[in-house]
Amino acid sequence: MRDEAVRRAALIFKLFDANGNGVLDPQDFGLVADRVLVVATDSAQEDRQTFAGSMHQWWDVLAGALDADNDGLISPQEFEAFVLDPERFAPTADLFANALATLGDPDNDGLIERTRFLDLMIAWGFDAPNIHALFDAFEPDAADRITVTAWADGIRDYYTPGLAGIPGDRLVSLPV
Repeated sequence: MRDEAVRRAALIFKLFDANGNGVLDPQDFGLVADRVLVVATDSAQEDRQTFAGSMHQWWDVLAGALDADNDGLISPQEFEAFVLDPERFAPTADLFANALATLGDPDNDGLIERTRFLDLMIAWGFDAPNIHALFDAFEPDAADRITVTAWADGIRDYYTPGLAGIPGDRLVSLPV
């Protein structure tokens, strides 16, 4: 696994650990979903439900695959060893990617404005400078918008261990 992927996995563990107890548990995924959905109040109810469902699925898949000692908790070691396994997690990452990116486009024009992107990503827990760097890496148009497809593809890439130099690497550290 590439160093970039290891750093991405460590960051996503930190952000998934929404209650800050050092392990992942079902409550974390509900907390993250709630924070994001507060920002997306103008999204269609179906899109909000799809996103919430994708967060529950993340937990179910992670717990089923990674909770080696069956204690209902996922340690950083359990998480980082396997979360970037595309064979196990690609369908879940795909559902999540599409659901989150769709929340960025409440008017269904296929485009996400920087302010909406920033709000959703801050709600998720990412740092503003990194979010702006990520948005810029998606090459926004003259009106400062990116496509829903670009963001969804970027999320899927984030969970692909063999990739480096991807836009999502900007979430881990700012480019020089």
